[in-house]
Amino acid sequence: MKELLEIYDLKGKPLKVQERNKFYAEIKKEYADKGKISKQVKAIRILLQNSKGRIYLQKRSKLKNENPGLYDKTVGGHVQKDDTWDMTVIRECAEELGFPASILQEEEFEKAIHTTNLSIVGILKKVDHISNFQSVRITKNKKKFILPFITTIYIGYYDGPIKFIDGESSGIETFSLDELKDEIKTNPDKFTEDLKLMIKTYEKHIKPITNPTQTE
Repeated sequence: MKELLEIYDLKGKPLKVQERNKFYAEIKKEYADKGKISKQVKAIRILLQNSKGRIYLQKRSKLKNENPGLYDKTVGGHVQKDDTWDMTVIRECAEELGFPASILQEEEFEKAIHTTNLSIVGILKKVDHISNFQSVRITKNKKKFILPFITTIYIGYYDGPIKFIDGESSGIETFSLDELKDEIKTNPDKFTEDLKLMIKTYEKHIKPITNPTQTE
């Protein structure tokens, strides 16, 4: 089944609907010809942590054409035609990571993470929407290019097993926030630029779940 994406210009104006592979072939040619990309699609980015505040990072397969072998956000995905941002998160968690997820508003999110069995279901919230996210990509031959996206960022908790189903990841590793910040400082070339930006921007959301009886 073909994956259809809604294509937008850099100001967010809808242009057309296009099959994913054709879109990427088109923008790569545009970049080769002009050195920049003038179109974008919608995507989600997820940073997932366990209840102890340890962040799940995906290690991208060395076979990937872009950012091969680098540690990256937990998962990301394209918003397909007629889908919502939240629906895309539900699909990516189920299809790519192998667990059911629920997206909640801030107040319900805070209640749910203390009352939900997080080994069974992931609980996430939206923390940002960026109309022109500049995703930095490094190719296998070490060339850098910028891929723009209309992006919504989600952060959440999950304590159960994670399995990357599509084979695009070579594994997963967990880091505490301090461990990750130290590792990024010491070995910056091990991590995608997108992840570095997300950690810097959203680190206040990365923390252990405190026992509610301890905060009363």
